[in-house]
Amino acid sequence: MTDIVVPALGESVTEATVAKWFKAVGDAVAADEPLVELETDKVTVEVNAPAAGVLEAISEAEGAEVQVGSVLGSIADGAVAAEKPAAQPAAPAPAPEPVPAPAPAPAAAPAPAPAPAPAAAMPLSPAVRRLVEENGLNPAAIPATGKDGRLTKGDVLAYIESGAAAAPPAPAPTAAPAPAVAEAPAVPRPEDPREERVRMTRLRKMVAARLKDAQNTAAMLTTFNEVDMTNAMAVRAEYRDAFEKKHGVRLGFMSFFVRACVVALKEFPAVNAEIDGDDLVYKNHYDIAIAVAGPQGLVVPVVRDADTLSFADIEGAITDFGRRARDGQLAMEEMQGGTFTITNGGVFGSLMSTPILNPPQSAILGMHKTMQRAMVMPDGSIAARPMMYVALSYDHRIIDGREAVSFLVRVKECVEDPRRILLDT
Repeated sequence: MTDIVVPALGESVTEATVAKWFKAVGDAVAADEPLVELETDKVTVEVNAPAAGVLEAISEAEGAEVQVGSVLGSIADGAVAAEKPAAQPAAPAPAPEPVPAPAPAPAAAPAPAPAPAPAAAMPLSPAVRRLVEENGLNPAAIPATGKDGRLTKGDVLAYIESGAAAAPPAPAPTAAPAPAVAEAPAVPRPEDPREERVRMTRLRKMVAARLKDAQNTAAMLTTFNEVDMTNAMAVRAEYRDAFEKKHGVRLGFMSFFVRACVVALKEFPAVNAEIDGDDLVYKNHYDIAIAVAGPQGLVVPVVRDADTLSFADIEGAITDFGRRARDGQLAMEEMQGGTFTITNGGVFGSLMSTPILNPPQSAILGMHKTMQRAMVMPDGSIAARPMMYVALSYDHRIIDGREAVSFLVRVKECVEDPRRILLDT
């Protein structure tokens, strides 16, 4: 027998959710054949069969939260799928139970058996333990919905959001109003036949938790500017065909902004830094994370060492990320270690927005839709120009307003005159 084990999921990732089993118990499997799909905080991971044989058991059902190294199931080596039907007739064996009349009495005794598994007695995952300790919570007081009564991160977050964690349990005189606070979340939401209830994916829950954490932790604010895209659009129109013919990728505007951000990051290193406890970590490498919308939610793959890449390298990397994000094929390591993020809401028609930080990074640039607007030119004339609003959200704990505004102005200058990027001026 060979165990199916949760593989290493990437740096700092210790748990996942069983999203889907591709095989049922009794099915024949080939070596390296995909057996089960795990959903982590950012990507889905397929676990392949470690050996050929028959899927003998499934230890973790779909929806269960599992740790790295946990056993998902087992394969009977050398067995054949024909054994599966033989197992089915064994199920009716309990039929003799209706014969004895006192059967209902013993049935009541086993019922309490599953109950003695309170959430406090179950081992807590690292993420759950951290949440419980940081918020000073009692695990036993939190309703658990995980497998076998296990407490999940979603249970803790829901408990905190409900306000129940804020109820003071100690003073006896205030015991009467306390139930009123905890009673509210217990009221079930009325069902409506016109609605559909779908369980949040692990990715969606993690995105929600990370974004909320960024709001709660960072002193976040946003500065805005606008970019005249006339020259960048002219360069793109002039060289688009030759660029695509030579490099095999389209020339987009993302490469202009990536290169412009690298120039600005070198001049304002605080924007490329992060806070680690009481230390400021200044990074002398420029790994630009690009926000990409995938079918499971937002992912942010990283263009490594963007300062050393050509326009063609950047466009090729972004195109590849977009394709593999749609197919769910991005690897965990491709979305870790970014120093700065760019998100382009303009592709969906956004005219202006305030992007949220991507922790532990300290800044994120938001691009938006390019629109023709009437602009007053230096000579006093009025002309229609293709303008784009840009936004820089930043952590004021590490980045001062002067640095944030100057950074955004530098990006604006580089995009408005792309020769600055090439000549490094």
